[in-house]
Amino acid sequence: MSKIAFIFPGQGAQVCGMGQDFYEQTETGKQVFDRASELLGFSMPELCFEKNDRLDITEYTQAAMVTTSIAMMKVLEENGIKPDVTAGLSLGEYCALAAAGVMSEDDAIKTVRQRGILMQEAVPVGEGAMAAILALDAAVIEEVTAPIEGVWIANYNCPGQIVISGKKAAVEEACEKLKAAGAKRALMLNVSGPFHSGMLTGAGEKLGEVLEQVTVHEPVIPYVANVTAQYVTSAAEVKELLTKQVSSSVKWQQSIETMLADGVDTFIEIGPGKTLAGFMKKINKEVKTLNVEKLEDVQKAVEALS
Repeated sequence: MSKIAFIFPGQGAQVCGMGQDFYEQTETGKQVFDRASELLGFSMPELCFEKNDRLDITEYTQAAMVTTSIAMMKVLEENGIKPDVTAGLSLGEYCALAAAGVMSEDDAIKTVRQRGILMQEAVPVGEGAMAAILALDAAVIEEVTAPIEGVWIANYNCPGQIVISGKKAAVEEACEKLKAAGAKRALMLNVSGPFHSGMLTGAGEKLGEVLEQVTVHEPVIPYVANVTAQYVTSAAEVKELLTKQVSSSVKWQQSIETMLADGVDTFIEIGPGKTLAGFMKKINKEVKTLNVEKLEDVQKAVEALS
């Protein structure tokens, strides 16, 4: 028997147009999108399926991404595929919480909308930046950036790809020093804020206040938290971890390694894009990785696992 993990991507994937087939061709998918519209007070199908500028704004992107991924997940589960464990990168952790039974789908969608607004408002546009550092060892990146004030490691994505975040000038300085230290490339990212940096500590604290109103349950299946890269098996840990997650490093590679060590041999990436599958090839290319981003992928996943 395969041990299956559902994994969910974060912000950065191309959301526009994604999930339309789930909305138009499945009752379950349609219900998720329509429910999100009801909860948030704007049309989620219109946001996701019609060309618009709002999808580039964090407060909308986050809600759209989680709604789309949850719709895809529910249709997959309806077709008999259930996870043994789950995890999500950054924003995707909220889909993992829904998959694990920790948070209701309604609360996941409402909370990420608030999270997006708080993150958007935390730092004036242009003050923060993020950059992807390619082909340089994590230990070297940590050593080079440690003395530079205003720079944090945002994401440990996979071997050879680490993202740094923080004050714009500090990130630019770090990029030059990292290239001098042997990085193949240091690419400034087109993002609206310095996510997963200390500049967002205040946004995390405000999110903690939002989370006080949210009911969390004991996990039905375990999920792996971004902040610790360890399994969360108790509801008591959830809110503190989500509060910290906004300004802490996303330990994605380490999260995958935790699941591999636990015997997970099949990973299903659910949501727009194939970013996590790309990371997986660098972390461990022996395991089975499937993608669900189109309705036809559900049937392919069923066949691959039967």
